[in-house]
Amino acid sequence: MTQFGPDYVRAIAPYQAGKPIAEVAREFGLDEANIVKLASNENPFGVPESSKTAMAQAASELGRYPDANGFELKAALSSRYDVPADWITLGNGSNDILEIAAHAFVQRGESVVFSQYSFAVYALATQGVGGRAIVVPAVNYGHDLDAMAAAIAPDTRLVYVANPNNPTGTFIDAAGIEAFLKKVPASVIVVLDEAYNEYLAPEHQFESSAWVRKYPNLVVSRTFSKAYGLAGLRVGFAIAQPAVTDLMNRIRQPFNVNSLAQAAAIAALNDKAFLEKGARNNAEGYKQLTAAFEELGLEYVPSFGNFVLVRMGGDDGAGARVNLALLKQGVIVRPVAAYGLPQWLRISIGLPEENATFIAALKRALAQAAA
Repeated sequence: MTQFGPDYVRAIAPYQAGKPIAEVAREFGLDEANIVKLASNENPFGVPESSKTAMAQAASELGRYPDANGFELKAALSSRYDVPADWITLGNGSNDILEIAAHAFVQRGESVVFSQYSFAVYALATQGVGGRAIVVPAVNYGHDLDAMAAAIAPDTRLVYVANPNNPTGTFIDAAGIEAFLKKVPASVIVVLDEAYNEYLAPEHQFESSAWVRKYPNLVVSRTFSKAYGLAGLRVGFAIAQPAVTDLMNRIRQPFNVNSLAQAAAIAALNDKAFLEKGARNNAEGYKQLTAAFEELGLEYVPSFGNFVLVRMGGDDGAGARVNLALLKQGVIVRPVAAYGLPQWLRISIGLPEENATFIAALKRALAQAAA
């Protein structure tokens, strides 16, 4: 039988997204209106009203191609992060940025360094260009930056660092990140993936975009999919020096961020009240979930994102069993067996009533498992 494509593409296991509500409703005969989805780290408040208004105004121009260079969105980002507009690359979500970086900087056979238990797309992006993955063992479910620096090989072209990390929620402070950047050879690109940055408490926040002036090999990646509530519109961006940005824009598809997405992102970027509301809900929801886990005697990883990784039992089938029991009750969470964590589930932080529904369903699921 004829095989098409290179071997490294055939070896890729496709990314598994969180189950959609409609799919669960069909599979288990449930009413969509009663299903709670806490699987994909989406903002429980949805799209901000400011973005809805901006999209309605932009809709009259949908017969025309979007601005390929994203002039107005780049101008807004330039103002917010105090960098020149030509230091910005727009992406179809930050996932696109991660893929663009691999295609721009890694040739077949060259290596990419990332941590165990880090975002699945790092491995997929590496495989997609025929790269060699150097996966560094995690420490306490998070990045061991000293070991990652030591793992950089002569053929390493790219390092991915997630902060906070998905799916574990771990966080590295500013001093730790900068100490790592100082160790990385200038010829190696570091992608600092900060998809969950806006959920950090004020005492943990720092503006990594300022480091781009100091480190020409640094790419800071951000997204509008999480705190800004635009997951379905797919808007991400990267900040890097022009020599890096120029190469990324040569790879980037010319219309990768559509007109509605650009308009919505500009509005969301300036919607401080929406961000503050989301941050408050996240902090309160984190306490609600972790208090329940402690009551139930469940181990969890302290999280700095909008989700919590929690262990369901001591055997490798525990995560799958509890997940199925939750699905039957109309609660969608995220199994993470594909990350080498079969005993664990990742729970997105929702609205108080969604969290309460999950907690009640979890108690029933655990009681059934123990019976």
